[in-house]
Parts: sequence; C-alpha cells; structure tokens
Amino acid sequence: MAIKEFVKTLPLALGLLASPLWAAVSPEQASALGDSLTPMGAERAGNASGEIPAWQGGLAKDAGRVDAGGFLSDPFAGEQPLFVITAQNMQEYRDRLTPGQQAMFQRYPDSFRMPVYTTHRSANVPPHWLEATRSNATGVTLTTGGNGLENYHMGVPFPLPQSGLETIWNHLTHYAVGLRRTFVQAMPQQNGAFNLVQFADELLPFHEMDKPGNLLFMLKQRVVAPPRLAGNVLLIHETLNQVSEPRQVWQYNAGQRRVRRAPQVAYDGPGTASDGLRTADNFDMFNGAPDRYDWQLQGKKEIYIPYNSYRLDSPQLKYSDILQAGHINQDHTRYELHRVWHVTATLKDGARHIYAARDFYIDEDSWLIATVDHYDGRDTLWRVGEGHAQYYYHQQLPWFTAETLYDLLSGRYLALGLKNEENQAWDFGFTPTESGFSTTALRQAGVR
Repeated sequence: MAIKEFVKTLPLALGLLASPLWAAVSPEQASALGDSLTPMGAERAGNASGEIPAWQGGLAKDAGRVDAGGFLSDPFAGEQPLFVITAQNMQEYRDRLTPGQQAMFQRYPDSFRMPVYTTHRSANVPPHWLEATRSNATGVTLTTGGNGLENYHMGVPFPLPQSGLETIWNHLTHYAVGLRRTFVQAMPQQNGAFNLVQFADELLPFHEMDKPGNLLFMLKQRVVAPPRLAGNVLLIHETLNQVSEPRQVWQYNAGQRRVRRAPQVAYDGPGTASDGLRTADNFDMFNGAPDRYDWQLQGKKEIYIPYNSYRLDSPQLKYSDILQAGHINQDHTRYELHRVWHVTATLKDGARHIYAARDFYIDEDSWLIATVDHYDGRDTLWRVGEGHAQYYYHQQLPWFTAETLYDLLSGRYLALGLKNEENQAWDFGFTPTESGFSTTALRQAGVR
C-alpha cells in the first residue's frame, strides 16, 4: 500500500475516540516497509515539487571525516542557502512554518532568520534496528491505556502510526547507543549575557543491557561546572511503562554528600540547573510518561525544520559565537524542507502540568521531534522548542546537536547540548556497564 493511500485512510478520528484502538497494522500494510515506505516508515518518494528528494538510504558511514576530538566534518559545507526567511518575507512561506516559528519572527523581527538549504534525507540506522522495525509493525501494541508497549524489544515500535500516542512512542524509543558525552547548558539573559553549566553524561540504552526488563535506558548525569554545582549527580533508571513502574531517580548532593530519591525529576519538575527555563520532560524535546495528555494525530505536513546541523556543531565556533540575546545566532543554523508528523497533546481533565497543550512536529525519517510549541493554561503560546539535529553518520545515529527552548514571554531562552569548546565530542568508544548505574556508582561519581 502506498503511503499516500495509507494516509488517506489513516483514521485521524482515532484521536477523538474515547477508547483508542491498540491494534498493530495488517501484514498487507506492513508490506509497504522497504517498498513505498523506507524501512523506518517514512515515504520513500520525494514530494510533488521535487524540493524533498526521494530517500536513497541516508549518508554513508564514511560521508565525512572524524577529527581527533570526535567532531564530524560537514558533508554539505560547500552549500549556500537557497533563501533566507525573515520577518519581512515570512508571509510568503507561512504555510511551511509552525505557529511557533512565526511567533519567533514576530518576537524578534530584526534578528531572527531561517536560512533554508537544499533538503538532504541523511538519516538511517543500523540493519538490526531496521529488521526489528519490520516485525514491530504487526507485533507491537500499546498497553496500559497507551502508557507502555507490548511485545517490544527494539526498533521503531510503530513505523505506520495510527494514533498520536503511537507516533510519540516512536520518538520516546528513538535509536540511541551507549556513550559518554560532555556538553553545556546556557540560559542567556535578555541582554545576551550568559553563564554555562557543564554536564558529563553516561548513557546505557535498553538494547545494550543484558536483562533490561522494563527499563528503557539508564542515565548518569554529573554537573562539572560551575564550582557551586560541581559534583552534583543525577541517576535515572527510565522505565518503559512509567504508569505501572515510575522512573527511578536518585540525586547525589555534593555539599551534603548524600544520595536521595528525586521523584520531582519528571513531568513539569524543574530541569537541572535551568533557572526555571525548562521542565524535566523538555529534555530530548520530550521524555517520560505520556499519561497526562490526550494525544491526537493530525497527519503529515511539509515544514522547514532544523536539519543536518553540522555547522552549528563546529569546533571552530566558540559558545559566544552562538549564544546571543533572544535566540542563538541563526547564521550558524540550517533549515530544510521535510515531511513531519504533526501530533497535538492536550492536558487531560484533572491532570497537572505547566504546559496545557503542546504541538509536536516529528521528522518522518528519524522519528526525532524537530520542533514543539508549548501553550500555557490561558492558551497562550509560551515556549518554542527546536531540535537542531544532525546525523552522526559514522555511528548511523540521528540525534541532536543542540536543543533550544525560547520563552516568548520573558525574552529568555535555554540552549542545551552544545559541545563546540569541549575537548571531546560524544565518546562512542566508551562501553557503559550496568554496574556503573548503581547508587554506589552514583556516590563515586559525585566525589569532587
């Protein structure tokens, strides 16, 4: 079945039903994977105008050079923008901009711009992830009211999503590998002045564990700087079904030299050292249990999203080259036209969260969230999130260069994940072990 036929018959009304259907798709529908659909479930063909090309397998593993620090060369370094969207010409491109992007032009009419480049469908993942994805299409179902997965082991759980919940689960389970990384978080003031918080992460995803059980990943995050926060460590055991078994979080406080449980690291609990500019579930664009929202799949759109953000990741840049008043320096960004799944999340009656509604735009090729609009309880557009993604081609890993979250009301923002001035980019040679994510290891990691 061609994807256009599938989307035409896509029961968007599922999002409106009181009792969603948790059934997998039929073998006939799944047969489109690897044919009219890519192995990940995206449309293989380009769009009618030719601006989005057909998927040709993504970038090769040797598409560029990896320097001694692990930074990747830009395979598209010689390209120039096709055009630049500004506040002055925004109306010309309105149909391909999200409400949040349009609001950024209105909030910063003199400085916010979007350089749009030729679209490259660079994403792919290793064969074992694709093989699992094919079987998932007919085998994986939602369970516990949509808050967990049944028969899931690895891969994209719902390559042909039929509901908003299925689509968001594809992001929650996006491909990851065990690694160690150092990066910074910045919260610039309205005048552009900023201080940095430096983090050191160790990550172990479930498919690299011996017996993951209900675990999705384990993360140990240590604050390296500034000195007043250095030595504080967060340990997260992320569960697949957080309703039946909530995530387990411990926090080591270097000043007190104590380990405590940290149940507040979930939902709209404050993000670590973020000055109140992000919630716990803003990390990775969205994480955690989806149970506080009603999710609706609105279908597909073609919009300009951050993509192939190698320029933004360049070790030739200083953090001061990127961080400025209002928003990051858009001269270092890259936007491309891509097809995205549009999913809306509305807070359930009786549920609590500072975001009353969210609009997600999810890249069809990688299942990474590209941009999110966050609304407050007055239905006011409050924060605009962008995931500046790149494809770590040497590891066949689509992930983020940086995440930005713009507060339209305060005029401040948060940038998370930058590593330009770090000595080492993501360390894929690091082999995490399950014992390294125990509370004992947490205490050891927190020693200053």
